[in-house]
Amino acid sequence: QVQLAESGGGEVRPGGSLRLSCSISGRTGRMGWFRQAPGKEREVVASINTSIRTGRTYYADSVKGRFTISQDNDKNTVYLQMDSLKPEDTAMYYCAGRKFGVSYEEIRWKDLWTYHYWGRGTQVTVAP
Repeated sequence: QVQLAESGGGEVRPGGSLRLSCSISGRTGRMGWFRQAPGKEREVVASINTSIRTGRTYYADSVKGRFTISQDNDKNTVYLQMDSLKPEDTAMYYCAGRKFGVSYEEIRWKDLWTYHYWGRGTQVTVAP
């Protein structure tokens, strides 16, 4: 049974940075970071194919150029480096993963239903 555990959330001022970590127990395919703000639907932030060492990455338009998703295969961990944070980035951030060997069309990198494993989330608050 694959388990995901997020860490690294916290409170930061606008313009600040945080790095989220997702520790993975087990083997997964594509990994993603999602977020959900109060009263809003869960949305994709970034995704990476961890099945290969240099996995292809995708980003939501709202975070392009500010967030970076990466992987450390030796540590079985996926990171989300968040720079130039804005108040609208405030949300609960979730790590998600697909079953290893299960693939979909590339365009579905942002579809929640294609991810089979979910962590419990870590809160990120961006406020003055």
